[in-house]
Amino acid sequence: MRTVRDRIRHTLMFEAIALFFVATVGAWVTGHSMAALGTLGVLFSLLAMAWNFVFNWLFDLWDRKYRGMAPRGAGIRVVHAVLFEAFLIIVGIFVTAWWLSISYLDALLLDLGFSAFFLVYAYVFNWSYDIVFPVPRGDRGEVAP
Repeated sequence: MRTVRDRIRHTLMFEAIALFFVATVGAWVTGHSMAALGTLGVLFSLLAMAWNFVFNWLFDLWDRKYRGMAPRGAGIRVVHAVLFEAFLIIVGIFVTAWWLSISYLDALLLDLGFSAFFLVYAYVFNWSYDIVFPVPRGDRGEVAP
């Protein structure tokens, strides 16, 4: 298991690097300023963290009531991920359109681009993080408590 300190480092590094890419590459692709895209990135980060907390709490309540907290297989995990992302995309369209003063269609396209970026970025970042900062192991190769 990773320590709390390691998890904080992971989160801060993930967000800082993502914000750098969103601000710089986003500004280059869209023609908006780095400040505008950077601020939008921070807004999305805060929104995603808050939604992650609320959504998972609501999902657990639903799961306890209707499924009895049965083990979550691939199907329920797909439903969980799709519902989580769908909310972020829908809310993101309105936030992006408002913040950048663009049409809803342009905001949808930009949000889909953000989603595609974060799908690839999360995969690459987490894999790289595990290589650079491997999970600590005990003397016999087991995962440390």
